[in-house]
Amino acid sequence: MESAKKCIAVIDGSLPVGLIANAAAILGCTLGQRVRESVGEDTFDQQGERQAGIIQTPLPVLTADQEAIRQLYCQAKETYGDEMEIIAFSDLARKSKNYDEYKMRMREKKSGQLSYLGICLYGSKKQINHLTGNLPTLK
Repeated sequence: MESAKKCIAVIDGSLPVGLIANAAAILGCTLGQRVRESVGEDTFDQQGERQAGIIQTPLPVLTADQEAIRQLYCQAKETYGDEMEIIAFSDLARKSKNYDEYKMRMREKKSGQLSYLGICLYGSKKQINHLTGNLPTLK
């Protein structure tokens, strides 16, 4: 993986801990699917058992409120567009019972109508730092 790349997640810290964990898991799974090179190859332990490859770069989890996350999402899209992988997890996704319902409900919304619970950004270190340098770590 290119060392000039960086990845972060920004999640609404006011959510209950279970929803924070869920948002982080969904964003991480989607990142692994969309940016295949972010996940390293499998490795083997001392006994020769295969251990699944994990993300090759740190993935800090930062926090912001939903409005700031929405603004960050919009700024990332407007400023960096196709140069950056931008993954969002919305309240609409959380409230959908299955993926088909999610897709159907998503077709009825504009991005400006979504409430983002978290986003994941993968791009150049300079771009990521520009967008998120002032955000605190989720604790």
